[in-house]
Amino acid sequence: MGWDDAPSHICRGGDVRGLAFCCPPVKPCPVMNALREVGITPQEYIKIKEDFAKNTRLGEGAGTCFGSLVWCCKTSKPCPLRDMVLRNINMSPDEYLTLKKELSEALVGNTEDDCEENINALVDAFEISETEANKVLTDCNNDLHMAIKLLRVKALENGK
Repeated sequence: MGWDDAPSHICRGGDVRGLAFCCPPVKPCPVMNALREVGITPQEYIKIKEDFAKNTRLGEGAGTCFGSLVWCCKTSKPCPLRDMVLRNINMSPDEYLTLKKELSEALVGNTEDDCEENINALVDAFEISETEANKVLTDCNNDLHMAIKLLRVKALENGK
C-alpha cells in the first residue's frame, strides 16, 4: 500500500496534499499559502490533524518534535526521531504513508476530483489533449505546479 504518488513537502514546492507532512503553522512559511489555497484556517488545520491523531496510530510519537506522528514529515526525509517512534510502535513505512494519505484526503479532499479539475485546467491553458494533460500530471506525481512549469518549458521550446 503506502502512497506511491506522495507529493514533495510543501516547503519544497509540493502540492497541497503535502500538508499531511507539515508541522503546525507556528511561523511564516509555505504552509500558510497552502492553507489559503485549500480554504482552511491554521486553526482548522490543527484541529483536523489533532482529530485524525486521536483516531489513528499517527497520534503516537511522544518523542517526536511536536509530540505526534501526525506532524511528522515524509519517510524520504531522514528523521531519527520519527524513525525511532516507527520502530518502537512497530509501524511500517507503508502503514505510515497509508495513514498520511488518509490524512491528506481529510485535509484537502479526494484527489480524483482534483485530478480531473487539474487535467481540464491544463487542457484549457495549454491547448493540449486530455491524454497529454493526464500524462504530464502523472509524470509530475499529480503536482499541478510542476506540470505547469513543464508545459511552459515545452511551449517555449516549441516557440509558443
